Amino acid sequence: MAAFSSWFRALLLLLVLAAPVRAAQPDAPKHTVATRPLPPDAGPAPQQRRPDAARLRELRGQREFQYVEPATRAEQSAWSLFWARVWQTVLDWLNSRSYSHFWRWVFYALFLGAGVFVVLKLLQIDFTALLGRSPRRAPLAYDTAAENIHEVDFATRLAEAEEAGNWRLAVRLGYLQLLKTMSDRGLINWQPDKTNHAYLTELPPTGSIKGDFREITRQFEFVWYGELALSGPLYERVRAGQRAFQTLVSSPARRAA
Repeated sequence: MAAFSSWFRALLLLLVLAAPVRAAQPDAPKHTVATRPLPPDAGPAPQQRRPDAARLRELRGQREFQYVEPATRAEQSAWSLFWARVWQTVLDWLNSRSYSHFWRWVFYALFLGAGVFVVLKLLQIDFTALLGRSPRRAPLAYDTAAENIHEVDFATRLAEAEEAGNWRLAVRLGYLQLLKTMSDRGLINWQPDKTNHAYLTELPPTGSIKGDFREITRQFEFVWYGELALSGPLYERVRAGQRAFQTLVSSPARRAA
């Protein structure tokens, strides 16, 4: 082992001695650029030319040449900041993956349903009837299609409707009673196929009778055709207006006219 170690050191020494020795080379001289001085300027001295004052004012007045930092916006109120954050949250949510993969189709379905609902309303289609249900209507005391205001006992019918709590029918009976009174006084020409607004055109334009009857007609149509749900106190207000109009058209002055 000692012989091998001696032999290895001798081999290493020979390799070191055999390596070429590279002499240090001096740095290469730097190339210098020959410069030549410029000749003196023998031309005339430049003359300063000032811009036209009117043109300068014109340029200053143009927006493109007004290099002014924009004024900082006034501090927003807490309410404005709240809605700004709300809309920013909504925009972030609309750009999220959950909206593009699921909620977008939910909103499409909601918009489609809303559009169908609006179309059904515009066409006056009963939406509850399409679902197999019909609205409950209060039973009527008689057939309104065959009624004749000159044959109805309004006092008895009104008492029956009010006792049963059928406020819609009571409002209708009160309105028909007014038509009978105006027909008896010669204010209108009652016909079964006439509309309520046709009677309005027959009333005299002067005085308050036409305006009062227009308001009573509006209330009646809301209650009867619009199926407005009436409470006891609300019915009393409508009925009080009908009684006041009944007194107006039944007054002696009106009879004399």
